[in-house]
Amino acid sequence: MKKQDTARWRCRFLLSKYREDVGLYKDGDFQQLCKPYEVVYREGNCLLNSGIDEMWDLICGDSADHFNNAGAQIGVGDSTMAADATQTDLQAATNKTYKGMDSGYPTSTTQKATFKASFGASEANYAWNEWVVKQATSGKCLNRKVESLGTKTGGTWTLQVDITLA
Repeated sequence: MKKQDTARWRCRFLLSKYREDVGLYKDGDFQQLCKPYEVVYREGNCLLNSGIDEMWDLICGDSADHFNNAGAQIGVGDSTMAADATQTDLQAATNKTYKGMDSGYPTSTTQKATFKASFGASEANYAWNEWVVKQATSGKCLNRKVESLGTKTGGTWTLQVDITLA
């Protein structure tokens, strides 16, 4: 009998759309006081080769660029170019925005990392067709997802990305 090792990368994401501007609320108050007018829950993404290399560099101690609260970002853009493992970032030419993590993120629990960023009323107001999880210092992206999520014209959109490795 042949024994084979396998691993599975699973990505789920949650986009919550609010009419209110997160910038007008104190930390923690926004999520408690405001309710989203639309919630989008989906699965899937493309793990990028550069992201795989960065994970191995972190594991082996060859990188100090951690995906922590100070170093992780979520980026959104308007490109519809299909995702490919050889890409290294968002594909949008001009309409792209990177945001740092919300307070308390990312988290790590039971084989899962959760990243979350909020884009306020004056940020990323264009069609959201792609997103990435990125390390701010190294500029390396773990993954990329291409899917039309709507056009932001104000308010706050919050993107939460759950990545499970099992």
